[in-house]
Amino acid sequence: MKSIKPGRGPSMMGGFGAVFGIVFGIFWTVLAASMTQGFGLVGIIFPLFGVLFIIIGVVNAVYNFKNATGENRYSEFDITDDTEEPDPLNQRFGGKPKHTPDVPPTSGSFCPYCGASVQSDFAFCRKCGKQLPKE
Repeated sequence: MKSIKPGRGPSMMGGFGAVFGIVFGIFWTVLAASMTQGFGLVGIIFPLFGVLFIIIGVVNAVYNFKNATGENRYSEFDITDDTEEPDPLNQRFGGKPKHTPDVPPTSGSFCPYCGASVQSDFAFCRKCGKQLPKE
């Protein structure tokens, strides 16, 4: 069954955006620490925003670069088949992909998956959309 996965291009772009966020966080931390010396609590809080940007940027960079270069990736835009790339969410959470049975329908006029009536020349069920076994 085809599934939609994110493209490698958007993931790589997200990775570069995360690197930009890390650089911004470093500049923010250095400038905020140098400008707020002697301001007590404010001198501690403003540099922490930069540290927060750095942490979020590192997490995003790792995630996006892994998606851009990994074989099995989380995606929104590439349409792939289970034989090409398995769904990583099924692997992570223990779900098993749904397989269609190889047994042809007994009567030939009903879908073996949902029971809807089908014509003999149909390749897919009109109700559930699954591919019908060939007789």
